[in-house]
Amino acid sequence: MAMVTQEHVSREPLREVDANLLFALHALIEERNLTRAGERLLMSQPAMSGALARLRKHFDDELLVRASHGFELTALAQRLRPAVTDALGAAEGLLGHERAFSPATSAKRFAVSMSEYAMTVLAEPLTRLLTEQAPECSVTLDPLDMDRDQLDTQLMRRDLIVAPIYFEFPGRSQPVSTDTLVCLVDRDHPRLRDGALALDDLHEMQHAVAEFPAAGPVRRPLEVELEKHGLADRSVLVRVRSLLTLPFAVAGTDMCCFVPSRLARRCADLLGLTIARTPLGAVDITEAAHWHPRRENDPSVVWLRRLLYDVAVTVEDERP
Repeated sequence: MAMVTQEHVSREPLREVDANLLFALHALIEERNLTRAGERLLMSQPAMSGALARLRKHFDDELLVRASHGFELTALAQRLRPAVTDALGAAEGLLGHERAFSPATSAKRFAVSMSEYAMTVLAEPLTRLLTEQAPECSVTLDPLDMDRDQLDTQLMRRDLIVAPIYFEFPGRSQPVSTDTLVCLVDRDHPRLRDGALALDDLHEMQHAVAEFPAAGPVRRPLEVELEKHGLADRSVLVRVRSLLTLPFAVAGTDMCCFVPSRLARRCADLLGLTIARTPLGAVDITEAAHWHPRRENDPSVVWLRRLLYDVAVTVEDERP
């Protein structure tokens, strides 16, 4: 990285470089899109285009080049990426301690990505508590991008990400809430006996499952428990990419699925489903908050993590 610095950064005297270009360069490298980079810095597109032009002149490199699916980073921009991230983190570490955050008066707009399940459980109490404690603040909530190649980039773009702990996000994390998986079937399922299913039933029945590519090579807790009971080769009829659609896929059929208990309780009556007891051991899943290391000491993000912790305590207290 020193070679990059000597060859390119020294093209223009440091005193003639606008320090704000560091933020523009970081946003452009991470977003790879002028409009999104501008939105991230609250800059208009013409202003962002001007910043890119100055950066191109400074580095004598295009940095971003148009491709069939948008923009791509040049080889130099790829090499600059870790140095820019470190430089921005150092600047925030140096100056961030002087930047106080007052929830009562701040108008900050937070950005939080959540798994679909976390959205159903945490979004409402989080926004309600945010309104009570920081009335001028707002939060943008969006679903988690399941593309594993984008996890690091998404972590850079968000103040927090709430996702299952086994997704193994880079950066920092802390557990938020825990739930137990339960088996959902149609309430009139012919195999139900006193509200229960036997191991033979689970082996002979067809299953609906949600598959998450972001989980990568890590085995999910349910897979481990099924294997312990000889159900690793269970018959899977339906595969979906959304946990929330599993109950809808099972409703009115002879299939079964495993979903978190909070989700099951919310949709069972609506869809004519019931929670079936099974011989499987308890399978707990944990949602965790993840954040980038450079936000570790950001006062606003520290406050948001505490707020989420308060929400999680309330949610856990309601756990049956």
